Amino acid sequence: MAAGWWDHAIVTHILVALFGLGSWISVNSLWVELPIVVGILPEKWNLPAYLSVLIAFGNLGPVAVTLTHHFAPGRLNERVVIHAIQVLAVIASVFLAIFWSHLATVAGVPRSVPFLLLTFILSFVCCTSNVTFLPFMFRFPPQYIRTFFVGQGLSALFPCVVALGQGIGKLECVETPNGTQPVYFKENFPAQNFFWFLTIMLAVSALSFLALTYRVVTQSATEEIHKRELETGQTDEEETHPLQNGGTPVSEEQLEVEKQTPAVSFWTSQNIYLLLLLGISNALTNGVLPSVQTFSCLPYGTMTFHLSVVLGNIANPVACFVAMFVLLRSSVGLSVMSLGGGVCAAYLMALAALSPCPPLLGSQSGIALVIISWIIFTGLFSYLKVVVGSMLHEAGHAALLWCGVFIQAGSLIGALTMFPLVSIYQVFQQAQDCTNKCP
Repeated sequence: MAAGWWDHAIVTHILVALFGLGSWISVNSLWVELPIVVGILPEKWNLPAYLSVLIAFGNLGPVAVTLTHHFAPGRLNERVVIHAIQVLAVIASVFLAIFWSHLATVAGVPRSVPFLLLTFILSFVCCTSNVTFLPFMFRFPPQYIRTFFVGQGLSALFPCVVALGQGIGKLECVETPNGTQPVYFKENFPAQNFFWFLTIMLAVSALSFLALTYRVVTQSATEEIHKRELETGQTDEEETHPLQNGGTPVSEEQLEVEKQTPAVSFWTSQNIYLLLLLGISNALTNGVLPSVQTFSCLPYGTMTFHLSVVLGNIANPVACFVAMFVLLRSSVGLSVMSLGGGVCAAYLMALAALSPCPPLLGSQSGIALVIISWIIFTGLFSYLKVVVGSMLHEAGHAALLWCGVFIQAGSLIGALTMFPLVSIYQVFQQAQDCTNKCP
């Protein structure tokens, strides 16, 4: 009974989703916890700028992995690298939960050195995951990469839901002799507890990956037994296919053979187009639009902002789940989908540019439009990412490596493009809580 339960396909899907959960949950958690952290650490609201720079430096990991694959093909053991960065992430999150508020004096000024150092380590792990986790998924049948993206979507949803339970951003507008003033409620639990939650999620992801590597070994062994049974004519129908929906994981030997096979035909016009779509969509979803989400939503109220964040993050894993059953492969269809997501992105950028006085301010239609735009934008591009990832999975191990590279490159370019506009030149103006100076 135990063996049948462990060999069921749903167990593999759950493990893959939990594995994907650990990819970007660290950086997502740091962003959603910023409203509490900035009130305690000495950098105050300059901290988001520091975080953006540290995430950019985290791309040293993907650069190192990509260069190793190029100059020393076959020398990098992805499984060992993933184990290493997952252990590093768990240790860093433990230290973050304990030391995040500790300060050190630098040039006579108190600085949050432990927080910034641990933030860099977690950013390094997240960035490196794009070029290690995805290629590892080549060992599994194509449907599991869609489950991986579901888990990656949950890495944004879970921290957001926990932060809402924490009470981040909860306020009440109170009339005073000096006018309407915001009164901010104290959070339900401290940032330290939130970082312990992050530690638990990273540990669960690491254990799930450990279980997946065990399944790769045992499933490959099962295949060998099955081949011998077929040769002798002795088969057991109940143990023939441990994964009932798509076959078994690829063994290390099979993977090495595939890696060494020259992929001359990979750089086709279609694959280049898919990679460009992937890069542009991730530039928008991970860099450009998140940088201006507060500007596009807060003029309509804090509830509009929270609904946009939560429902948008729900749309991500839902779109990935839909892709498990309906996969649109047409280039024309993907282009139309990208255009639809681009229209929503343009509308949200326009709202951010017009902040704090966007159109339809104070009306239910304006609130509905901004929330729906965030849901459609996130859902369409999340679905696009899964489709492109699934199609590149069919092109081989190297294709998934380039998939991760373009995801990370797009995200980095998007973030670096918006950083000076938001943090240095202050092109966008944020609405003030409980204040309406618009005509």
